[in-house]
Amino acid sequence: MEITEGNFIEQLKKRNEKALEYVIDHYAWILKTVIKKHLVYLPNYYEECVNDCLWAIWENIGYYDPEKSSFKNWVGGIAKYKSINYARKYLRDLENEPIENTVIPADDEAIREILNREVSSETEKMLCRLAPEDREIFIKLYLEEQSMDEISSTMGLTKPVLYNRISRGKKKIREAVGIKGGPHNERI
Repeated sequence: MEITEGNFIEQLKKRNEKALEYVIDHYAWILKTVIKKHLVYLPNYYEECVNDCLWAIWENIGYYDPEKSSFKNWVGGIAKYKSINYARKYLRDLENEPIENTVIPADDEAIREILNREVSSETEKMLCRLAPEDREIFIKLYLEEQSMDEISSTMGLTKPVLYNRISRGKKKIREAVGIKGGPHNERI
């Protein structure tokens, strides 16, 4: 069967590898463009991030809804948030590296600052879609890494209420950025 613009999504859902090749041939430029924009200072991560994006497309194609966004936008959203996760991973790895093993180039601090600002900016864009109290829950849970018990205690909310608000907040963010949830998209 020939893979075309009209049938590649259906074929991806049927796990036809030729459909993934079609995506690579016709949509990889979107992945590369978005990834290079967000990982401009981390070129060593480009290829791995592209591969992760292709894997995410393959695993989550069942969640793609053409009524909500074009395939190009959906792919761009995956690339954007995967590349942000790679920037976070780089920063986390840099912070956890023992000082004696760290070789710091002259501009490493500048790169760290730029990446921190970009990650903070993208995080703020996602969080601004939430109500103030829900935003506070997300900040405490994901950025300050507080436990559910701590959040429950400081905010005076029960755990079931917190879980409900987190679930609704994740759904709101996913809908805003055009990504459907699933077992492989739990980071968003």
